[in-house]
Amino acid sequence: MRKASRLFEIIQILRLATKPVTAAQIAESLEVTVRSIYRDIAALQAMRVPIEGGRGIGYILRPGFDLPPLMFSIEETEAIVLALALLERTGDEELKDAAKRVNQKIAGAMPAPLRQAMRSNALHAWGTIAPPPSGLDLALVRRAIRDEQKLLIDYRDELGRPSQRTIRPLALIYYSATAVVVAWCELRTAIRNFRADRVEHCAATDSHFRGEGDGLRDLWIRGWQVNSVAVD
Repeated sequence: MRKASRLFEIIQILRLATKPVTAAQIAESLEVTVRSIYRDIAALQAMRVPIEGGRGIGYILRPGFDLPPLMFSIEETEAIVLALALLERTGDEELKDAAKRVNQKIAGAMPAPLRQAMRSNALHAWGTIAPPPSGLDLALVRRAIRDEQKLLIDYRDELGRPSQRTIRPLALIYYSATAVVVAWCELRTAIRNFRADRVEHCAATDSHFRGEGDGLRDLWIRGWQVNSVAVD
């Protein structure tokens, strides 16, 4: 986790806390060392964030400090909450954990009456929950899409035939049964769709396709009708 993100997370943890939080508790939540948390809190205090407390006692955020408002209406907030609930059905464990943190942040930024309404669990998303694919880490695919990094996959098609592919991941589509990776396949020299539940192994390579992602996505979008049945 980058330091800027970690500082923001520390503020969020302290804003939502109802009692002092120790550096060890924060470190465990953010998966960093206690020494890093001490340095981060000192940095926040130097930036005049009103954090009080100390080692062995715990830390609190003095009342009155707040981050800029989210500026969402109640309907917009409900839309976000429902969308976050839908992530439970994706099988993407990292996104599901992120959804829980977003819910906590939204709740922490709301006035008390709206916060209580949000915590009442009145909005639900129902339906089949996709199991996490056994041979593919969806978080790895999302990072590879962002970084325009090639992936090496061991894949079996619908007839069970194995192949090894080097792919340039372009998009990730979440269906109720499984996720589908849209990618440029270097074996087929064409855009193909790969079902996540048919990937037996996936690893990042040292090769990238930086600067090509947007052009390949445009090619994919232009060929939706033509390539609608081109599924490996």
